[in-house]
Amino acid sequence: MQSDTRSSIAEMLLFARNFVLHPHMLGSVIPSSRFLVNQVLEPISWERARVIVEYGPGVGTFTGEILRRMRTDSQLVVIETNRDFVRFLSREFPDARLHVVHDSAACVRKVLERLGLPPAQYIVSGIPLGSMPDPVRAQIVGETRAALAPGGEFLVYQFTARVLPVLQRTFGSVRRSFERRNLPPAQLFVCATGLAE
Repeated sequence: MQSDTRSSIAEMLLFARNFVLHPHMLGSVIPSSRFLVNQVLEPISWERARVIVEYGPGVGTFTGEILRRMRTDSQLVVIETNRDFVRFLSREFPDARLHVVHDSAACVRKVLERLGLPPAQYIVSGIPLGSMPDPVRAQIVGETRAALAPGGEFLVYQFTARVLPVLQRTFGSVRRSFERRNLPPAQLFVCATGLAE
């Protein structure tokens, strides 16, 4: 128990330090709540999810829960631009199903190709798309759409609605909900590609 407490404190300090150093790269000063994690992951059909991608895993709040829930033969690719988080994740989650990649979400298709993986069934993202320049935001959303398998979904949580217009332009269906028990309250978007013709 004492070890778990030390680990949690270390995670919080790492997260807070990186928020101070890179405020535009993190959406919040504290990791996501269990309420938010559960609501974001609720749409996932774990039986069909063979490849899952996560953008901006930070200290692995979502990563650990995805690994706990997903199939033994599934693959999780986490794409992180922050070297501190990349090192932390590689050390904290020694799971053969996990691929920790130091890269940009805009390179998601190239990352999957490098790993020899097919398109993803689900891509989870909490990176602050709303605070990014419009061209960068549009590029990431467009590349995400292209990296999803037919019937795939982009599961997005944000603290503003600024990303909504580009999501609606890029995806056939966007469902919106809220998680008010998170600090700060979060907006969730489930963006579906639709099935292949």
